[in-house]
Formats: sequence, C-alpha cells, structure tokens
Amino acid sequence: MTKHRIQKMTGDYQAWLITSLKNKKEAAIYLQVALDEYQKDDNTEALLLALRYVAEAQGGISMLSRKTHLNRESLYKTLSSKGNPRLQTVGILLKALGFQLSIKTS
Repeated sequence: MTKHRIQKMTGDYQAWLITSLKNKKEAAIYLQVALDEYQKDDNTEALLLALRYVAEAQGGISMLSRKTHLNRESLYKTLSSKGNPRLQTVGILLKALGFQLSIKTS
C-alpha cells in the first residue's frame, strides 16, 4: 500500500487534529496528555509539537506572536523539535492561549 493510498483512505490526520484542537476543552486535554507523557519519557519534542498544534488551532503563530509580543520566527524556533524554551516562555505561551500550568498529585 502506498503512502498516497493510505492518506486517501485515512484522511489528513493533522488537519483533523487542528480542527479538534479549536475546542478549548479538547486542547486542554491534549496538552495535559502531552505533559503527562513528557513527564514519563522526557520527550520535549512531542510536548513542544503539541503546544505548536494547539497554537495553530487557537489562531496561529502570528496571533500568538501578537498576544505575547514575541517574535514570530522565534516562536517557530521555540516550538520546533530543536526548541528549548524557558519555563517562563512556556507560561507566557499558555497564558496567551487561555491555559495555565497547574500541579496535581500523581
């Protein structure tokens, strides 16, 4: 089975994901799962990708740049697989997207 045929049969997962993440509750659950998984396997890349998908769904990187007063190119770099944002930056991004960090017992 070819990649094209698989995509045709399953649709565009990324487009579906972005559409579902427009819902704030869905996005919050998605980010929480990404954070939980990060705590298990220390996979920063997956956590940053999740944050980037939510940013795209909630208005895009340009909108996030305007809300946070952070450079758009810097945001793309921060949310890339090579990104290594400071906790302060993650907090700023989450706040601009309408979310907040919280602590819970495991």
